[in-house]
Amino acid sequence: MNAATGDGPKTSGRGRVRERDDGVRLDAAALGTGLGERATLVQFSSAFCAPCRATRRVLGEVARMVAGVTHVEIDAESRLGLVRALGIRKTPTVLVLDADGRVVRRATGQPRTADVIAALGEAV
Repeated sequence: MNAATGDGPKTSGRGRVRERDDGVRLDAAALGTGLGERATLVQFSSAFCAPCRATRRVLGEVARMVAGVTHVEIDAESRLGLVRALGIRKTPTVLVLDADGRVVRRATGQPRTADVIAALGEAV
């Protein structure tokens, strides 16, 4: 797994969005579970993060609505090696992976449903 590179983040609504993390790819071993057939929504959370709970609801809802999409939540505190390798600096951070595990979108903060669906358009 390579360190995240690319352009600086762009502001979009409630959080910050970065387009692509060139060269970053995650697999089932890194995530601790399988990838979605079409895309995977990876959420980094922490125990006392209120926006993380809302993000969990949004991503879970989108995963139920869109066939072949899986939502994976990772406790940032228990996976510090992965957090450091990916440059995760705050929770919630959401990575949108394509079917091959490549990061096609990264965002911090609580996402809106419409934004998550739009980001999935890049992955599928």
